Parts: sequence; C-alpha cells; structure tokens
Amino acid sequence: MTTETPEDFARHNARSKRIAAARERMQARRTLERGLLIVHTGNGKGKSSSAFGMAIRSIGWGMKVAILQYVKGKWETGERNFFEAYPDLATFEVMGEGFTWDTQDRELDIAAARAAWERSKEMILDPGIEFVILDELNIVLRDDTLPIAEIVAFLKDRPLTKHICITGRGAKPELLEIADLVTDFTEVKHPYNAGFKAQKGVEF
Repeated sequence: MTTETPEDFARHNARSKRIAAARERMQARRTLERGLLIVHTGNGKGKSSSAFGMAIRSIGWGMKVAILQYVKGKWETGERNFFEAYPDLATFEVMGEGFTWDTQDRELDIAAARAAWERSKEMILDPGIEFVILDELNIVLRDDTLPIAEIVAFLKDRPLTKHICITGRGAKPELLEIADLVTDFTEVKHPYNAGFKAQKGVEF
C-alpha cells in the first residue's frame, strides 16, 4: 500500500508536466536531419551487437541495410547465420581474414582490408542503401592496416543521405573528431575473465 498523499501525487504530476513541456521545447529546437556517422568503441562487449540492433530497427522502417565485416573472418556467428538466411533483409558480407594473431600474415591482412574498404565505399556511395555498418573497421585502423587519413577524407566527403556505423575498440582520434555520435562501451565485468568460454548467442 502506498504511503504517498494526494499532495505528493499532485506535486509529482505538476513536475511531470513541467518536464514534458521542457522536452517539447527542446525537441522543437532540434531541426537538423541527415545521415549520421556513428562510432562504437571501447573495451566493453556489445559494440557490434548494438550496431546490429540498429540494423534491425532500420529494417523495421523499410530501410535498405548493408553490413560488411572486416575482421571476423570465416567465423560462424548467429548474426551471419541470420542475415544469410534472410538475404532480402540486408546485404551481409564477410571480407576479413580473421584477427592478426590468426592470419599471422601482414601482407594478407592489408590486402583483405583494402578489398573490404573498396567494397565499403561502393556501399556508402550506393543511393539505394540507407544504413551501412562497417564492423570492426576500428581494429583495422588501430593497427594501421589502412591509412586513417584516407578513410577520414572519404567519410568527410560522404553522401549525407545515409547513416554509417563503425565498430571496434581503439577508435582513432581522427575518426572520433568527425563522428556525430560516439559511444564508448566500458567493461565492468566479463565472464571470460572468470574462465568461461565464448557463449553461443551471447558472444557469437
């Protein structure tokens, strides 16, 4: 049973009305609308997962989505299985050769990254695509597998008709500077540190 009085309810309702009015005024001042450059970085889990969530949200609005994975290589993942099973929902391409400690071949890593970037540019320039995810591009840039100056120059001059989300830890300052939305995913606790292996449906 509540201990609040009628006066408490009245104060709460009045405060809610003030907040609603302030939010309406704030929303009225936000009139810009264009494609956003979004960066998910940080050491915490969920950067790619969050991007895939936005992909599903976009698909729900009937938007055309393209996803390109730079690093995951030939891993079997739940998201890959899903999008490959429903190719009409989104373009999903895996162009990485795996992590550098897997490939142990710098020349191969550079060639794969270059091919993936050229394909990324095609996706970004395609007028039929409205949302592009470049998964783990930050890893490639962090390792200087692709030149950050080239990527930044292209993104600065990109068509502003679509959203682009770039994921991966260690995002370069040059990329953060031009981004519209940056989220730093912070690890608080992770089962891997307690001896758990990667869990299907959670990690991949």
